[in-house]
Amino acid sequence: MKYKIDLHVHSKYSTDNDAEPEETILRAIELGLQGIAFTEHYYYGASEPIEPLRERYRDRILIFRGVEFSAQEGHCLVFGVDTDSLSLKYAPIRDIISVVTGKGGVVIPSHPYRSVNGLGDLVRSVDGICALEGYNGCNMHGFNARAIEAAAALGIPFTGGSDAHTPQEVGACYTEFDDAVTAENLVGLLKAGKYRGIDTRKISKLSMKF
Repeated sequence: MKYKIDLHVHSKYSTDNDAEPEETILRAIELGLQGIAFTEHYYYGASEPIEPLRERYRDRILIFRGVEFSAQEGHCLVFGVDTDSLSLKYAPIRDIISVVTGKGGVVIPSHPYRSVNGLGDLVRSVDGICALEGYNGCNMHGFNARAIEAAAALGIPFTGGSDAHTPQEVGACYTEFDDAVTAENLVGLLKAGKYRGIDTRKISKLSMKF
């Protein structure tokens, strides 16, 4: 069984939309996803209100918490570390990677080739990136294609995430894992690299395995 996890989801706690997280969770269940990750903007603590929902729906779907963090050069997804205690907001991406990975977490540049808030070709010259977000549901195809090409050049995997800001957008892109995902092993599986991004909007030859 492949595990389908949408690794990039926002709710009203990102303050740029009014999506209720429970509606988003129910939509993900309806689509047959095995999990979603709420990656609210800037602060890990922004997703704290989602904790009761993790317990309520634990028999139906996995619910993870990460953060879409703002580096000096652009955005990145962080999993496995509470960034609120690190005083790293708008720090250089190299510093963020060093601190997060040193604490056991992972950093995945989000929508790296989007013209706003993307790291661009900087991803090709920084060490310690776990993966690149290859399929972003809010991106133009060309931006995603460049991210996937960069991942291939670096020999690292790429993820998929909807970047949903409404329940209807959930699952447009997701990450397909080869191994069973649990509440405890997401970060370890992201480090292991046995996954690929999937874009449900259009079947593409770029949806490949590393």
